Amino acid sequence: MEPLNTLTGVAALLNRNNIDTDQIIAKQFLKKTEKTGYGKHLFHDWRYLADGSDNPEFELNQPAFQGATILITGDNFGCGSSREHAPWALAGFGFRVIVATSYADIFYNNCFKNGILPLVFSPEQRDQLAAEIEANPGVSFSLDLEAQHLSTAAGLKINFDLDEFRKKRLLAGLDDIDYSLTLMDKITAFEDKQAAELPWLWA
Repeated sequence: MEPLNTLTGVAALLNRNNIDTDQIIAKQFLKKTEKTGYGKHLFHDWRYLADGSDNPEFELNQPAFQGATILITGDNFGCGSSREHAPWALAGFGFRVIVATSYADIFYNNCFKNGILPLVFSPEQRDQLAAEIEANPGVSFSLDLEAQHLSTAAGLKINFDLDEFRKKRLLAGLDDIDYSLTLMDKITAFEDKQAAELPWLWA
């Protein structure tokens, strides 16, 4: 997992509410357990026409949003089924930061496990960001995770709260397995102690 500290990138606007995980990554693409290769299927039903060509009406197909790393969206993002493929697809497309007014709980937690920072802003703050994008498509926003704020080209700065443990893991680029490996000395010490005290468990 790539560390996330500071980031300046194009902010794309997907101004919709209740975007569920089946729209983020449709069920027909859930055919493997690897995390790679899902970016091309992100928002498939909206992103492509029946002949497989790009849908020019879909927001993320706008030329100004190409290469976007920050996604500004609406309420209840990531609702629906609990598939972890949804953040895999978002990360595969290139998004590292999402701003919404609320998220489905499982999706929200899965984002942190896959190197994506899901920010919860008030409707007023989200609307300010959306208005800046609409006025200047292709505008870049900047994240400072250590300082915990998102800033815009127009000078808006929004501070956010974040669980310290999640922040630490994002800064270091540690997923669940990576973090567990940092504790190997403690894990080994526990196993050695248990093997000595309860040898039949290790026979």
